[in-house]
Amino acid sequence: MLRILFTRRWLTALAAAALFAVASYYLGVWQWGRHETKVARNALLDAHYRAAPEPIDDVLGGTTALRADQDWTRVTITGSYAGNPQLLVRNRVRGSATGYEVLAPFRLTAGRVLVVDRGWVALSDRGAAALPDVPPVPAGVVTVVGWLRPGEASDGHRMPAGQLATLDLAGAAAQWGGAAVAGAYLNLQTESLPDGGAAGPRPLTLDPPDRDLGPHQAYAYQWWLFMVAGFGLVILGVRREWRETDPDCVPRPKKVRIWDEEDE
Repeated sequence: MLRILFTRRWLTALAAAALFAVASYYLGVWQWGRHETKVARNALLDAHYRAAPEPIDDVLGGTTALRADQDWTRVTITGSYAGNPQLLVRNRVRGSATGYEVLAPFRLTAGRVLVVDRGWVALSDRGAAALPDVPPVPAGVVTVVGWLRPGEASDGHRMPAGQLATLDLAGAAAQWGGAAVAGAYLNLQTESLPDGGAAGPRPLTLDPPDRDLGPHQAYAYQWWLFMVAGFGLVILGVRREWRETDPDCVPRPKKVRIWDEEDE
């Protein structure tokens, strides 16, 4: 059988199997890396999502971007919303429905503004061209609690006034007259008055963060198992050719089945 294996045909097949094994190994490593990224994301959520809220000034300073290890940090701040109009971020999904997320500017110290994502509103029942009714921001002093998130990149689309295509902090700042926007936005959990009372109606809360790890771990194991598949096919092919061409290889007698005997 080794004589057949070391022919040009099967050496080429063996080389192809080796290349496939190398590719399968690195594809498995890639899928494992995606799995590890989601595991790290969930660990960050476990550490931050239900933690006691921290004062925002202890977490977010200036207009610098939120660090990756600060994502989903739960914070609190007391102050008031600025007088700028609320903005609508288009094509945002809650459950299985598409609508808008509602952004409002919240005054911080030193003239900065924090973008607050107050929640989600459904599409207008007056048609696609009409904007939905949005609950106004609370007047006066209010305490907000929520999670800090990094902004999204702009997709470059020009939008009508009062709307954004993505949760682009720079785009929001431009529509609010060039306000000095903080380097993160707040995913609102609660709004409350100084006496602890409710601050009034607000958009629907957003869906909780996705914690699904996906199939990446299983895909990694599958790719690593595929590493031996090419070699197995080569061995089967060589063995079959050996059985067909080697005169010393005596084929096994055909097994007689009961129904074959009845047919005779």
